Amino acid sequence: MQDTSVEWRAFMDAMAAGVAVLCTAIGIVYGFGSPDPAMSFHGFVFAAGSIAACAFIIPSMFEGARDTELYFDGPIRFTVIAAVFWGIAGFFIGDVIAWQLAFPQLNLDLPWTSFGRLRPLHTSAVIFAFGGNVLIGTSFYVVQRTCHARMPGKWLPWFVVAGYNLFIVIAGTGYLLGVTEGKEYAEPEWYADIWLTIIWVAYLGVFLGTIMRRKEPHIYVANWFYLGFIVTVAMLHIVNNLAIPVSWWGTKSYVIYSGVQDAMTQWWYGHNAVGFFLTAGFLGIMYYFLPKRAERPIYSYRLSIVHFWSLIFLYIWAGPHHLHYTALPDWAQTLGATFSIMLWMPSWGGMINGLMTLSGAWDKLRTDPVLRLLAISVAFYGMSTFEGPLMSIRTVNSLSHYTDWTIGHVHSGALGWVAMISFGAIYCLVPWLWNRRALYSMKLVEWHFWVSTIGIVLYITSMWVAGIMQGLMWRAYDKLGLLSYSFVETVEAMHPYYIIRAVGGALFVIGSFIMAYNVWRTARGDVPRDAHDQPRVAAAPALRVQAAE
Repeated sequence: MQDTSVEWRAFMDAMAAGVAVLCTAIGIVYGFGSPDPAMSFHGFVFAAGSIAACAFIIPSMFEGARDTELYFDGPIRFTVIAAVFWGIAGFFIGDVIAWQLAFPQLNLDLPWTSFGRLRPLHTSAVIFAFGGNVLIGTSFYVVQRTCHARMPGKWLPWFVVAGYNLFIVIAGTGYLLGVTEGKEYAEPEWYADIWLTIIWVAYLGVFLGTIMRRKEPHIYVANWFYLGFIVTVAMLHIVNNLAIPVSWWGTKSYVIYSGVQDAMTQWWYGHNAVGFFLTAGFLGIMYYFLPKRAERPIYSYRLSIVHFWSLIFLYIWAGPHHLHYTALPDWAQTLGATFSIMLWMPSWGGMINGLMTLSGAWDKLRTDPVLRLLAISVAFYGMSTFEGPLMSIRTVNSLSHYTDWTIGHVHSGALGWVAMISFGAIYCLVPWLWNRRALYSMKLVEWHFWVSTIGIVLYITSMWVAGIMQGLMWRAYDKLGLLSYSFVETVEAMHPYYIIRAVGGALFVIGSFIMAYNVWRTARGDVPRDAHDQPRVAAAPALRVQAAE
């Protein structure tokens, strides 16, 4: 049996090395063979990433050491470091473009630093690079602990996390070079989309493989949310990104849809990217890390099941509300608005379930800023899921659409809900993954909480005021029936609010640097500055078992 196991590990090592060598060859062929400069550059990037994989895999084939960890946490550590890095990058670029809106000369009259190229770089870096790494890392952590099973394979989890970050690099550099499909949240071109599809299938395989190996008969609800997120995002990505390349050697492709069908498919994708990537996945984080940090059982397990199935069923229909007053048929617009309003109840059911989990542990919010990050994220989740259905109503949408009110709404969810719960999860994970007694400094977590919260409040309140003012100015008429304000006048009126928004963004960036410093000192093993003041929280499960003879 031992010989068979050794032979199987050797075979899988050889397969992994073979895949890395093949990818290296493909990258070199495109690097030297493509007449498209951007495609050639990405070929070399792909080759460089594959060579790094070879350098990582091939030496390990001759080590012969067995991994004695009960759980496979190496890839999770990688995602935590990547999430911190991409978070800083994404928040910083977002603040740069916020200042560009206030002071357009900061575009520098260069194509690579223009708002049009930096804006998709910001959204992808924050949503897919920062948020995606948090989701992959936490899902790998949670599914192993709740299933009492190790992730399958030695190299497949590494392929998922490294391959996903290689996709981020290719997509992000593509935006700076002007390579884009021009679809909101789906800008990467055809070759990057194919690579992401391969990575995502491997991700699903790792997650399902862990569940199938579980020693715990019950599948905890967090895993249902993670699984719903993985499966639905795969479907959304494939359908919305169906395209025909102009040439297999160039970056340009054309989407197979046209006109209103393209718009409908895009916002079916766009809204459900929010619904499943930015909501369902992060609810999986809430259902594990909030009870774990509070050391309380989830308030109502039955409510969590109702929350899951109602959210999964309703969210998929809500996309058309992004296309009010367009060429989309009225019945489709009404359908989207109706399902958006129906989403109110399951969304708030999840919020109530999260907040009520703190019953009997409210005093910990005073002493534990990590738990405070998790709790305030749930409050922002409730607020943004109230505002979203409100803005889907046609009469409200006639005022809010195309204004900065929408920007404020998006960032109350993205910064208040997604980022804050990600910060809380990272602060929980770092001591567990690096086997540290405590975080380096809870005082720094306190500073991070308040700096980021003030930044969010400045950001979203300025955009709420600016957006409503925009909408009212655009619909103002004089007694002759002419527009009271030109478009330039409305832009000029936004200037002070754009400055406030940029200041709020700058505070959020500062908070992310505070987190990075705290994470670095904790992972390095520095003695905690205030360990005696840190709240007692549930420890991570045992990391090691006895090595087999």
